[in-house]
Amino acid sequence: MASTIAAVTTGGGGVITTADSSGNLSLLSGATTVVAVTSTGATITGALAVSGTGALTLPVGTTAQRPTPATGMTRFNSTSGFMEFYNGTAWTGWTGVYAANFLIVAGGGAGGSDQNNDVGAGGGGAGGLLSGTISLASGTIYTATVGAGATGVNGSPYVGASGSNSLLSGVLVFALGGGGGGGASGASAGVAGGSGGGSRNAGTAGAGTLGQGFAGQSGANNPNGGGGGAAEAGGTDGNGQGGDGLASSITGSSVTYAGGGGGGNKSGAGAVAGDGGGGNGGGNVAGSNGTVNLGGGGGGAGGLYTGGSGGSGVVILSVPTANYTGTTTGSPTITTSGANTIIKFTASGSYTA
Repeated sequence: MASTIAAVTTGGGGVITTADSSGNLSLLSGATTVVAVTSTGATITGALAVSGTGALTLPVGTTAQRPTPATGMTRFNSTSGFMEFYNGTAWTGWTGVYAANFLIVAGGGAGGSDQNNDVGAGGGGAGGLLSGTISLASGTIYTATVGAGATGVNGSPYVGASGSNSLLSGVLVFALGGGGGGGASGASAGVAGGSGGGSRNAGTAGAGTLGQGFAGQSGANNPNGGGGGAAEAGGTDGNGQGGDGLASSITGSSVTYAGGGGGGNKSGAGAVAGDGGGGNGGGNVAGSNGTVNLGGGGGGAGGLYTGGSGGSGVVILSVPTANYTGTTTGSPTITTSGANTIIKFTASGSYTA
């Protein structure tokens, strides 16, 4: 119930008022309620036109003071410094576009296996690594695809498989999977990729991808060629050693990603991996696996053993906390660093800006 003030056209027109004890008030045009006023606010039915040269003042409050949401609610967020509205799923800022930092690492390549069981096999190349700054548009869904590391095998074709690509859709940024290490028999080439796989014996190393990683090592045995890393080619720090990866502090602490796998050795110690999650080469044993979510290459086998598997990749976004919407899928890890919120995808998922 409510007290009413009604403008009517019947009986010559006029205003009719009624009163009750509810404390509510309704303004009517004929029999249609146009404005309903209660102790919690006013509801207007129809269009509202505000004229003049002044301004319309909207509710102002912090992120923590957001009301129980309903679709269409609009307010000024004093925490972010932007207007925001509730779209039925999440509060979305009227910022249009905002900048975010990113790191994308693809899956590492697997180390090779030695079919002849005489000299060992090459180390796998690290997954490609890309980092930088991108622009995110409010309301747009950005899907992260995290590349898997290649699985090491002991059998045909003996050459290590390549890792899978990692991708951030919506901005079309993708990193290529690392190339597999050379295997089989004779002079076996490493496979090209984000970073290239190391060769077996006198084979040719796999090439890296410009801006993502480096080539593996060519023409080595006992130990065989090391896989390339994000920062340097395989074999740079010593025969058979995997190339080092790159350090990033996007999460707030320094972590090294995308190191190459070490080359395997049949007659001695396997070569060490590059910094950044690569697997060591096997010394008359299987190659070691690359580290999960660092994108390192797998170590080459030290004979007729299994080559090490490559490490899976990762996709990380660092967005201003003032712009962070909280709308994600795929269960990423959410942390903060300074004024930024970090969204770390260790498996595929999405973020709505």
